[in-house]
Amino acid sequence: MPAHTWPIRVYFEDTDAGGIVYHANYLRWAERARTESLRAIGLPHQLMIERHASLLVVRRIEVEYAAPARLDDSLVVETRVLAVRGASLDLDQQVLDADSKAVRAVLKVGLVCVRAEGLRPAPLPEPWRSRLRDALN
Repeated sequence: MPAHTWPIRVYFEDTDAGGIVYHANYLRWAERARTESLRAIGLPHQLMIERHASLLVVRRIEVEYAAPARLDDSLVVETRVLAVRGASLDLDQQVLDADSKAVRAVLKVGLVCVRAEGLRPAPLPEPWRSRLRDALN
């Protein structure tokens, strides 16, 4: 399955005093892209909470900043599923220039499914597990 893509426009509020995107905004954009990638396969976070009292949380994240993005840049966040296990999954996310496809940042993300009460690990419920496995690249 191809990567899920989510468009981003860099606004003034996204930049730091040097006029480049503040590093933490890449994390925020990646979070939105992950949320939208689940929504795109018909399985939004809220549905997992309502039906299974479970949610996906970030267990670890690694970011490599390759090149700065600046005010008014048009970007895209690509999200790919790398691995799906019992209670966890690994994703690759890249923030790219929308036109040139030049890499701005690369994120390696580990998510874990937890019970809403107590935040203890729980198996990925169906159909999330199957649809995420179908999305493996």
